[in-house]
Amino acid sequence: MDWNSTESQELRFAQLLTIVPGDDQVSLNDYGCGYAALLDYLRARGRDWDYRGFDVSAEMIEAASARHGNTASASFTSQSDVLKPADYTVASGIFNVKQSEPQDLWREYVEDTLQTLDGLSVRGFAFNMLSTYSDVEKRRDGLFYEDPLRMFDHCKRRFSRQVALLHDYPLYEFTVIVRK
Repeated sequence: MDWNSTESQELRFAQLLTIVPGDDQVSLNDYGCGYAALLDYLRARGRDWDYRGFDVSAEMIEAASARHGNTASASFTSQSDVLKPADYTVASGIFNVKQSEPQDLWREYVEDTLQTLDGLSVRGFAFNMLSTYSDVEKRRDGLFYEDPLRMFDHCKRRFSRQVALLHDYPLYEFTVIVRK
């Protein structure tokens, strides 16, 4: 995975998980779960939630299953058609790497995927993206940077009146929280 450090990854997880109020016992879809680092994060904090990891990469699902196959409250799949709605869905980093895809086509992909996240979420969803407020000289080709205000407006108009934009943590990204 292309994270700078464990600390930055955990900060991302903390931002995303603000979608879940208090210490509720919930079901959670981790959309783009990779090797299920979020599950490690949850377990380390005593959260034994009904965790459902999804990733398009069968290799990532194999790695997640190998790490967490004995966890009764966790399941993994690379088949989107078997992923069921959960109380909440989170997506970390899935919109960042566009490679050579044109901006407008990648934005369509993002918006289509947000529609999917909404459909998989009973109580809400959260996602993060690289911010256009990042330093221009530090941006990398092949990555997608989005205007946080545009995403906030899109989610507010499309999904819910209860939308929060978190852009007050020390990474060049933002998190959007959509509550239903």
